[in-house]
Amino acid sequence: MSNSAGIDMHESSFGFIRVAAAVPTVFLARPHRNAEQMIDTALEAAGQGVQVILFPEMSMTGYSCGDLFNQLWLRDEALDGLALFLDRTRSLSMVSVLGMPLQADQQLFNVAVAVCRGRILGIIPKTYIPGYKEFYEPRWFSPAKNLCSPMIELLGQVSPIGTDLLVRTNVTNLTIGIEICEDLFMSIPPSSLHACNGATLLLNLSASPETIAKADYRRALVGNQSARCNAAYIYASSSSCISAGDSGESTADVVFGGHAIIADYGTIIAESKRFASTPQLIVADIDVERLMHERTLTDSWAQSVATWSRPYRILTADVQPLNVRAELRHHVEPLPFAPREPERLDERCREVLAIQQAGLSRRLRHVQATAPSKQPVRVAIGVSGGIDSTLALLVTAATYDQLNWDRHNIIGITMPGFGTTTRTHQNAEKLCSRLGVDFREIPIRNAVLQHLKDIGHEPCFHCLVCENAQARERTQILMDHGFTIGTGDLSEIALGYSTYNADQQSMYNVNAGVPKTLVRHVVAWSAGSSGWPQAVQKIVRDILATPSSPELMVPKPDEPTVTAEALIGPYELTDFFLFHFLRNGFTRAKILFLAEKANLNPPPGGFSRVYARDELAHWLNNFYLRFAQAQYKRDAMPDGPKIGSVALSQRADWRMPADIIFDID
Repeated sequence: MSNSAGIDMHESSFGFIRVAAAVPTVFLARPHRNAEQMIDTALEAAGQGVQVILFPEMSMTGYSCGDLFNQLWLRDEALDGLALFLDRTRSLSMVSVLGMPLQADQQLFNVAVAVCRGRILGIIPKTYIPGYKEFYEPRWFSPAKNLCSPMIELLGQVSPIGTDLLVRTNVTNLTIGIEICEDLFMSIPPSSLHACNGATLLLNLSASPETIAKADYRRALVGNQSARCNAAYIYASSSSCISAGDSGESTADVVFGGHAIIADYGTIIAESKRFASTPQLIVADIDVERLMHERTLTDSWAQSVATWSRPYRILTADVQPLNVRAELRHHVEPLPFAPREPERLDERCREVLAIQQAGLSRRLRHVQATAPSKQPVRVAIGVSGGIDSTLALLVTAATYDQLNWDRHNIIGITMPGFGTTTRTHQNAEKLCSRLGVDFREIPIRNAVLQHLKDIGHEPCFHCLVCENAQARERTQILMDHGFTIGTGDLSEIALGYSTYNADQQSMYNVNAGVPKTLVRHVVAWSAGSSGWPQAVQKIVRDILATPSSPELMVPKPDEPTVTAEALIGPYELTDFFLFHFLRNGFTRAKILFLAEKANLNPPPGGFSRVYARDELAHWLNNFYLRFAQAQYKRDAMPDGPKIGSVALSQRADWRMPADIIFDID
């Protein structure tokens, strides 16, 4: 989409919009001063590139005016304040939504007024009018259902009025639905209907008094509604606390804390300081393209749309283009699979292990139930001294403990080959010994040499044939010993970093849903928090400190060991690309843009190191090439538990032609 100046709005915005929630100074029953406060705030927001700004409920008069709402002079002055706001914001290409009392159909309504470029777009009355406890709104206001007329003449123009209004902008996917305070607290909020009928941005003008724990309740409501509606949600509530002379909502019976929240698909991304003594303006960028992708991807959303489709009147507004290349007010998480907050990361690791163990336990009980002997199942795990096989071994040992099965039924097999190092070999043996599993060492060198001789291949120890022969020999040994537990992680599955019909195969792969950037954390957490002995924890710490390498090649003299990341790319980049490609369906250009933004912060805020732009582009191209080439391997993957929203099971989560090539030019 281009604007009148010929700017490609999507190219400059990448599907982002910039929104704001404002808590201005409010002067009770003085609309002219309130209008001036909102004008100043709107001008400030416009200067920051904001496209939609929300003010609190009754922001033109103040919410706590009481019986003054029945005074004609207050209502007339509120209209004068609106006229002033329209006149002074005529040059702003921004949708502003403010609150005021309005007389219509011989009644008084609590309304939101949406304006843009000096004109009224539409007027939305409050649906649910609370009259319990500290609320007395039915004393003054009628509910929206009492409205009879679809249009109203106001300030020299005829404007739409009703709850069946949506504001559609010139920005792709940006459609605005509006509700007021109590509406959100009901079992079926109007915003749910707005979302089903196309609104991707939901606004709530509020005057919510503070009581103990109510802020948490508010956050939960806003966050959950944004998640349920696959939408962004902006909430702005009035304040009693701003110190500006005789200002603020009345504190006769309650206190208003000035709580403003911006939520994006279930996550609160910006929040005001409550009880602040100065006006608040919070600004954030929302990725509406991602929201629309989520709706399109979820077929049950379409069913909801069909069920709740209603005739809506569409209002149109032109807003200023957003250039997020210059500035992005949206946190881009470099490690989307591994939360940075310690408590969330701990919970994530705990949950990953629980899912892995539950999946493996069910599969082993099934194998036992179908076996003639009904004895505990003997499983085989290839233990290499790397973190993937370590995770699989720890999960299996914990699962056997849950089942009250002897760990000696677990066969940990190390199979040294041409490139096996002393460090990984010793760690594999020590770990099996400390865990009390049946450890076996079966060297594969002679068997592989014989195989290479049989097929007429001269051993060079540096080609794919030599590498794959080792992988296949190891898999044959494992499957000859028992029910084989797979160890390959999600990142390696995505890139096809495995040998077909070798480590790509198993009877059940407990790691199939765990990305590499999370594997390391889960292993560390399991060793430190799952009650393993100190001896096990010490070995695991050394395994975590060992560079990840397939150890299939004989190291050349005076050359360091070739790591996996040198071959397929840094895992932190692979997982970043995988998340945004698979979870969000973003274009290559947008993924590269987001990677650049995540790359701006030095460690530990960004990636583990700062990458040059050419490096990011190179590894992104490598990701696309390898992801396409690996599909035939994923088509033949064994069962394994889904861990997160990004998964590659060919039965449930990802299907694509195995003979496709992505155009990355």
